[in-house]
Amino acid sequence: MRIVIKLGTSTLAHKTGLLNIKRVEKLCKVISDLKNAGNEIILVSSGAIGMGLGKIGIKKRPDDIPTKQAAAAIGQCELMYTYDKLFSEYNHTVAQILMTGAYVALEDYGKNLNNTLFRLLELGVIPIINENDTVTTDEIIIGDNDTLGATIANTVNADLLIILSDIDGLYTGDPNNDPSAKRIDAVDTITKDIENLASSRGSVLGTGGMVTKINAAKMVNENGIDMVVANGSNPEILYDILNGGGICTRFKGRKNDN
Repeated sequence: MRIVIKLGTSTLAHKTGLLNIKRVEKLCKVISDLKNAGNEIILVSSGAIGMGLGKIGIKKRPDDIPTKQAAAAIGQCELMYTYDKLFSEYNHTVAQILMTGAYVALEDYGKNLNNTLFRLLELGVIPIINENDTVTTDEIIIGDNDTLGATIANTVNADLLIILSDIDGLYTGDPNNDPSAKRIDAVDTITKDIENLASSRGSVLGTGGMVTKINAAKMVNENGIDMVVANGSNPEILYDILNGGGICTRFKGRKNDN
């Protein structure tokens, strides 16, 4: 399978913004194992801003753009150093791609990105993609790595997009405030009722909420690609997801509609 895995800030870092070492080590181990099994893996990784803020001691996401851009520049170094070190322990090579979702729509840029990604996959490399938050601002404001993950999944014609966040999936209500809220196992069609269940609020250090995930699902589903939203607190859930199970919400691509 060709799998795009989007990693949210809440999956990679503690609430302090500093790296969750135990979880990231386990995550890289599981992904390496999935790759050893013959899967092609592309990572879309958040976390640069959150890790940068943690490294300079800022505990709450700031409102001003320059501080966010500075934090991204600091955090991206630590993020890629960590990935390179951990994946190397399992004999896998990583490559960094910094981009913005809007550029994919440009013919030459999109073609070059496509060529690079497919060549990296042919070489057995794990591409790690993040938005270039140091020099762009749209994504910082919107919190759009979910959409970037969907864009990449469509670009490489992935079999599956997995979004790991701090929630088990889509619920009938806010599980933090509503004890009767139930997780929805599968969504065959994204209706207006499904969209209304989404909340735009993200985590303290991250920015994306369920709204961006619903939008990402719409993007990939219309191209026949399944998308899964799951909690990244236990990376081994990736095994269950690839086997068609796991505690998650699976948004089914149109090719699976009956």
